Amino acid sequence: MNDMNAPFFETLWTSLPLPGLVIAPDNTIHDANTAMETFLNLSARSMVGAPVWDKLHVNAPLEDAVMRIRRDDAPLFVNNVDVGSGERPPVQCNIQFSTLVDRPGYLLVLMKPREIADKMGQALQTKSAAKSAIGMAEMLAHEIKNPLAGITGAAQLLSMGLEPQDQELTDLIVAETRRIVLLLEQVEQFGNLRPPARASVNVHDILDRARKSAAVGFAAHMKIEEAFDPSLPPTFVDTDQLVQVFLNLLKNASEAQPGGGTIKLRTFYEQSLRVSRVDGSRVAVPLNIEIIDDGPGLPDHLADEVFEPFVSGRENGTGLGLALVSKIISEHDGWIAVTSVPGRTVFRISLPVAPKEV
Repeated sequence: MNDMNAPFFETLWTSLPLPGLVIAPDNTIHDANTAMETFLNLSARSMVGAPVWDKLHVNAPLEDAVMRIRRDDAPLFVNNVDVGSGERPPVQCNIQFSTLVDRPGYLLVLMKPREIADKMGQALQTKSAAKSAIGMAEMLAHEIKNPLAGITGAAQLLSMGLEPQDQELTDLIVAETRRIVLLLEQVEQFGNLRPPARASVNVHDILDRARKSAAVGFAAHMKIEEAFDPSLPPTFVDTDQLVQVFLNLLKNASEAQPGGGTIKLRTFYEQSLRVSRVDGSRVAVPLNIEIIDDGPGLPDHLADEVFEPFVSGRENGTGLGLALVSKIISEHDGWIAVTSVPGRTVFRISLPVAPKEV
């Protein structure tokens, strides 16, 4: 990468199959590899020295996130965003930002264009196809739950006349069928296409409701701290759905630290953040909520896929909790991202302000 590497690393950088950029401390492009030239349909010469956001068009509010990456020396994974240059149509990608160990202020940006299978999944996002696919999943989940209830009941009846050593087998049947029922219920919940019943609410009221529920249940072993900006204007959301989002995130943070730890709830206002809607319009999302824990962090192999369905870092996890969180936030015209290193994981949600007429 220009003067930054020996010849071997220069060859490696040039041959890297993923599109890559190096961003200088002043947020100009320091270098671009061959794959990035092809991806953006721009030459490295035309990119080097230019402001990165002039050449790299991403439909997510990343300027503030880049500043935090440098400050915290922590990587950032951003999934399912459209990336283009103005010279070619946008392509949906997963993006990874990370700092360079020996170059303070420099950032490495790698992009992974979504694969064919992902594009097929994206095609299902059209309204009619999504309704058909999700409707079938809901129907199957409902039909499977009925015989499972019969299996559970039969196992419980059998256990009444068995010796203790044999009851372990019926207990296993009951436990596993209940686990499957829980998964099916989450599939049904994920398939709920009911649009949000949005109203003007104070996000701190929602956070407080979720905190109280968590503190007397799954997060009783955790210390929960608050750092709220009292001047935040109201947001425009479905209260019940947002409570579910915050409970899911608090539950994940609590389960990551069975021995106890600290969860911090932080809110702040950032005027510059904007995201793109499906129709191409852009909406400001200045209301920010962070749920921060001091647990072990996300496994490296999951960090860039954590919001995908059926991806889980826990044994017996369903992998639908964070996918549902991402779906709800997206339906509220919001944005969610995660940064994670051992000892600090931050889930950040950005939401719009309630319209004045509401």
